[in-house]
Amino acid sequence: MFIPFKQMTKEEFQATFSTEEKCLEFLAEQKWQKGYVCKKCGHTNYCKGKHPFSRRCTKCKHDESAKVDTLFEGCRFPLPKAFYIAFLVCNAKKISIHEISEELNLRQMTCWSFKKKLHECIMQKQDISSQQKIDLQELIVREM
Repeated sequence: MFIPFKQMTKEEFQATFSTEEKCLEFLAEQKWQKGYVCKKCGHTNYCKGKHPFSRRCTKCKHDESAKVDTLFEGCRFPLPKAFYIAFLVCNAKKISIHEISEELNLRQMTCWSFKKKLHECIMQKQDISSQQKIDLQELIVREM
């Protein structure tokens, strides 16, 4: 059974999303939880795609990655690090870019731009006056 991100400890989170495959598997589950629909032709049947956890339309052969149309699309650094930044932003009251950069051994500008992307997504998902925390699961798949 999956524990919501808000209830996970840092150690549980890091164990759950320790590899690229675990992150992609989670993204695929979240993205297609209501079923697969091809973005090109609208067909609902698919087979395994060329890449891990991607899906390939059986009609038009369009291959779609689990990362497309998610918060992690275009992410050039490892997914476990991106997931961890998202976890920190959603659960930590205040965390500096410098702290994230040091902990993950990433450039500060990389951390800043991803954190900015997260904040923009959070602002779209919640009322600005609301003080409640947004769970990472709510941020993953972009609204279309």
